[in-house]
Amino acid sequence: MAARLADSPVPKALRWPLYRAFAAAVGADTGETERPLASYGTFDAFFTRRLRAGARRWPDDSSVAGSPVDGVVGRFGKVEDGAALQAKGRPYLVDELLGDADLAARFAGGVYLTIYLAPRHYHRVHAPLAGALRTVRHVAGRLLPVNAPAVALVDRLFVSNERVACAIEGDSTAVAVVAVGALNVGRISVPAAPGWNPRAGIDRAHRYDPTPRLERGDELMIFHLGSTVVLLFDGYRLAPGLRRGAEIRLGDPIAVKR
Repeated sequence: MAARLADSPVPKALRWPLYRAFAAAVGADTGETERPLASYGTFDAFFTRRLRAGARRWPDDSSVAGSPVDGVVGRFGKVEDGAALQAKGRPYLVDELLGDADLAARFAGGVYLTIYLAPRHYHRVHAPLAGALRTVRHVAGRLLPVNAPAVALVDRLFVSNERVACAIEGDSTAVAVVAVGALNVGRISVPAAPGWNPRAGIDRAHRYDPTPRLERGDELMIFHLGSTVVLLFDGYRLAPGLRRGAEIRLGDPIAVKR
């Protein structure tokens, strides 16, 4: 129902007041939009709007990975015994998150970071580092809320919900960017994989040969409404200064090549 409403045409006369009212209610900054509000013909088009040029900056140092999204920092740390933490006392297995045991093995002893996207945030997901897009995998699941209370109370939430995992391989490094769906967020599109429909099959993966090259900051995925991104890094350490509950912006340093 939410997706149908979001895709329904909005009369031009109603667009500016509707989108402004929504932005005011959730705290979104419409001054960062790429185009005038009245140009977005549906609520989904407005919600997935691009940022205007120059609205975000990436680190000058190419060895620093930037945040793929705007959001709120959740749990982060080291992958230990094949597991990461969703919340205190609530671990989950990385191979279940990725739906790929071989890929999960690449991140044994690596680091992870979770970022939550609220309705106020920009909802396009970008490549945190440059490299080859090796695989894109859709993993079927539920669509439970992923807000702070749910994350704290529901065991294995991230590995229960529907998700799309993209694996990017750099020079002796790798990152998995996992877009976790949530309530009313059953649609995650992948601009980096044109023509690929993640909803066309269950636990469906696409492996590239030859692999497309992504530069840091290239568009990777789009959330059609809000949710969570989980990042797994091999060959990187977490950037100093990360703090749970802090706002983070697209391009902010999150990891440094070892």
